[in-house]
Amino acid sequence: MSSENSKGKDRIIIANCSGFFGDRLSAAAEMVRGGPIDVLTGDYLAELTMALLFRLKMKNPEAGYTPTFLKQMEEIMGECLDKKIKVVSNAGGLNPRGLAVELRKIAEKLGLHPKIACIEGDDLMARIGELQQAGEPLVHLDKGTSLKDGGLVPITANAYLGGWGIAEALERGADIVVSGRVADASLVMGPAAWWFGWKRDDWDKLAGSAVAGHIVECAAQATGGNYSFIDEVPSFLKVGYPIAEIFKDGSSVITKHPGTGGLVSVDTVKAQLLYEIKEPSYLTPDVSARFDTIIISQEAPDRVKISGVLGSPPPDTTKVCINCLGGYRNSSTVVLTGLDIEKKAKIVEDAVFDGLGGRGQYALEEVQLVRSNKDDPEINEEAFAYLRISVMDRDQKKVDRFSAAIIELALANVPGFTLTAPPAKGTMAIIHWPALIPQSQVTQKIMINGDEFSVGFTPSGAAAKPLPVQKEAVAPVPTGKKVKIPFGRIYATRSGDKGGNANLGVWGKTPEAYAFLKDFLTVSKLKELLKDMSGYEIERYEFPNLLAVNFYIRGVLGEGVAASLRSDPQAKTLGEYLRARVIEAPQSIVP
Repeated sequence: MSSENSKGKDRIIIANCSGFFGDRLSAAAEMVRGGPIDVLTGDYLAELTMALLFRLKMKNPEAGYTPTFLKQMEEIMGECLDKKIKVVSNAGGLNPRGLAVELRKIAEKLGLHPKIACIEGDDLMARIGELQQAGEPLVHLDKGTSLKDGGLVPITANAYLGGWGIAEALERGADIVVSGRVADASLVMGPAAWWFGWKRDDWDKLAGSAVAGHIVECAAQATGGNYSFIDEVPSFLKVGYPIAEIFKDGSSVITKHPGTGGLVSVDTVKAQLLYEIKEPSYLTPDVSARFDTIIISQEAPDRVKISGVLGSPPPDTTKVCINCLGGYRNSSTVVLTGLDIEKKAKIVEDAVFDGLGGRGQYALEEVQLVRSNKDDPEINEEAFAYLRISVMDRDQKKVDRFSAAIIELALANVPGFTLTAPPAKGTMAIIHWPALIPQSQVTQKIMINGDEFSVGFTPSGAAAKPLPVQKEAVAPVPTGKKVKIPFGRIYATRSGDKGGNANLGVWGKTPEAYAFLKDFLTVSKLKELLKDMSGYEIERYEFPNLLAVNFYIRGVLGEGVAASLRSDPQAKTLGEYLRARVIEAPQSIVP
């Protein structure tokens, strides 16, 4: 494939303006107006987002896409056409065709005539029964249970599509491409493959663009947002969104528009590289990219080069995100104040469940006491501890009654009884069911101005060249005098959700810091430092090229973000929690 746009240019400049449904509304215009770009992408979908879009579609069958994308396009559609900027987004969510219809209405109102492509094929909801009858059990990736045996009612089922449908739509002249669930990296990989005319077996080039796609997919998380060493970021005001300049060999430079807040450094880019991953092999429907082959370097201020990425054929399966009705959940947090916190917590807990008819009335009951109070408090708030009680059950009326049991204690329980928020009715709990299906079961259907065509999957049977053994040049473990210091004064972290699991990436800035990290932070040590993680199965992976290790914590988020009873259902805080722990470390690696 090739494009008139690409003649005479050694790179494609791909900007991202969204990392989730709710990201900064002005970012699309900022990226279009802040400097030269060839493609504007927007990633609006997360596992939680699909559940949110389902709720919108329940209220209005014509909905199911992200409405904020329409507001952004109304502002910039004309500018993008004038500047020949292509727009590629997964904002179609559960209804990409409906989004395309609304985009055409906006174009007509503005007097514009863009070629709008809509990509479908990810939505498997209508085919669940057919797939099961054909022998696809849709086994839960963590539980090993088939969907049928799980006894749940699916409400959405979306396979992760690759980027070749996007590439083909652009090749056929599309100005705007909207899709449903594509792999996050596909939003960048597809345009890069189109621009340079890559073939399906250009594994290293595709892998390089997949890495670039993973870096920019979560918007400002690559440009200083959620970055551990906050003092390094010049400004958190109007943080610039990331841009990937991708070259023909698959290498890239990550940057941002000049004059924007935030920072693009080796470490801010690493922070995003280590987000929502597991082992070194990063799987997409189009290529398997080896994150342990990435070479990362600071090319200039706010310019980080990514090169050396090796790739191999993709797996013959793709992930399908199934969301199921899991009943309803409810939580309430009681503020406990002053003396005898443990006794007060026990009194409240016993009284709540007594009012509900005893323990075991709900499918899931969880109680957590957070001791944030201080001895001899100098201000009122320093005397507070928090008792969080949560329940989940398929019986909505029972879950709603939970609030009444809390309210009834207001004048009849411990002294100082108060709540962080008024009790409310239960909310729908949507259980995440991740599974795999053969890529052969998924076909991308592309529609452009009335024309329809299909794009199939990349067969995984292609011969993969063996990856070279990575030489691990690890410095000797530092010795000498040790000092007590918060872990986070030496190491950065990034954590996040993967269905019911969480990942926790940790890295140092020097080879010596990595040598100590690799030796010190074992799974058992992590469980010792984070005692509330001790009951979970944890896997550990090493990334010497990134001076990093990654932990994959299974089951910590229960049934997924939309059904988790944790106070942090997306595991965003795990990394900073670890950084607050005090350890003994060699003085020689302390910054």
